Amino acid sequence: MTIRESPELVRLFTTYTADPDSIGRHLTRAVTARGRNDPLLVATGADIALYPGGGKPPVVEGFRISTKGFKELSGISHLGPAVASLVNLRALLGDGSWRAHAERLLAEVKNTRAANGVELWRDTLAVEAYRGREQEIADLVDYSCAVTARYLTAALADEDYLTPETLRSDFLAGGGDVDLPVPVNDMMVATFFLAGLDIGFRITRWLSAQDIDWERAMVVIAGQQGRPTAGVTWNTSSVATSILGASGGRLPLERMYLAPHAPTFPTPVDGDLTGVIALEERLRGIWCGTRATVELGAVMFDGYPRYTPAGVRFPDVSDTTVTEVSEMPVIHSAEDMRAMVTRLRVVLEDPRQLLSGCVTDFAVASLAAVGNDPTRVVVPGLTGVHYPTDL
Repeated sequence: MTIRESPELVRLFTTYTADPDSIGRHLTRAVTARGRNDPLLVATGADIALYPGGGKPPVVEGFRISTKGFKELSGISHLGPAVASLVNLRALLGDGSWRAHAERLLAEVKNTRAANGVELWRDTLAVEAYRGREQEIADLVDYSCAVTARYLTAALADEDYLTPETLRSDFLAGGGDVDLPVPVNDMMVATFFLAGLDIGFRITRWLSAQDIDWERAMVVIAGQQGRPTAGVTWNTSSVATSILGASGGRLPLERMYLAPHAPTFPTPVDGDLTGVIALEERLRGIWCGTRATVELGAVMFDGYPRYTPAGVRFPDVSDTTVTEVSEMPVIHSAEDMRAMVTRLRVVLEDPRQLLSGCVTDFAVASLAAVGNDPTRVVVPGLTGVHYPTDL
C-alpha cells in the first residue's frame, strides 16, 4: 500500500520535533547546558552511578545481583513460589513432568542445607548489614530447607498430596495436620526484608558519603527493573524507594524520572568506568529533555491547577473483611504479618510490582528511624522467632 504524506505538513511537524535541529531538540540542549553542573544519579537494575557534574568522573556502587549474599538469600526466598509452581505444573499438564523438577529442587535443597551454617553467613558471605544475625539466618535457612524437603518428599511419594490446599496448610501458612512451627510465609517476609535491609543500608551510607545537593539532583531510574512490566512508577520501584529514603525526604519527587527504555551501563569490571562515562551525555539528555517539556506547563497554562506527585495511599488490611486491594497495604508494625503476607500476594498479582520489593519500603523506613544502623532494626519473621533445626 502506498503511503501518502504532505511534505509541507510533515516539515511543519519536524520543525518542532523528530529532527536533530528541531525547536524541541534545541530546547533540550539548552536545558541540558543549564544543568551540566548539577548532580545526576542513575540507577540501573544492579548499580547506581553518580555523575557529579562539571566534567567530574562518575562513581558507581553496586546494590543488587552483583553484591554478595543477594543470590544466596534469594534462593531461600523463592522456595515458596518454586514449590507453588510445581503445584500448578501438575494441575496444568497432568503428565508427571513436574516430578523431574521436584527431584532437582529436592536435591538442591539438601545440598543447600549441608552447605549452610553460621560460618557461611559470618565468614564467607559476611554481609555487613546482617552482622550479629548470622546464627538466626543460618537457622532460618536450615529450617526452610527441612520443611521444603519434607513437603517435596511427601509429594513425590504420593502426587495426590501436591495440591494448593496442602501447599498452604502444610508448608506456607500452617493450620493442617503437619507440624509447622514457623510458616514459610513468615520466612519469605523475613528474607525479602533482609534483602531490602542490606540494599537500603548500603545505598543510604554510600549516598550520604557523596554529599549530594538533593534540591538540584537529577535522578533517572534506567532500564528494566525486574520483570518487564514492573517498577515503572516511583512507588512500585524498590530502587526509587531506597533513593528517596536515602535522601531523607530531601529529593523532590518531581526530579525523579523512571525511564524503562533508557540505555544502561554494564556493571564496571575492575574499576573500568569507560561504559559509565560514555553514557553521561545521553542520560543527562534524557532527564533534561523530559524536564524541558515539564517546564512548558507553567509557561503555557499558568492559572490552571498544576500537577504534583502524590504520596502513596496504602490500604489497611487490619480489617479482616477487606478482601481486595489495588495497592500495597500499610504495615503497622514488624508484627503485622497479615499486611506483609498480603504484600507477598500483591507483588505476584500486580504486574507493576517488583517481586523482591514487597517490604523494601518498610525496611528502608525502619533503617531511617534508627539512623541507618541495621543492628537496631527489628526484622519481621526473624527477630524473636525460633526456627528449629532438628526437623
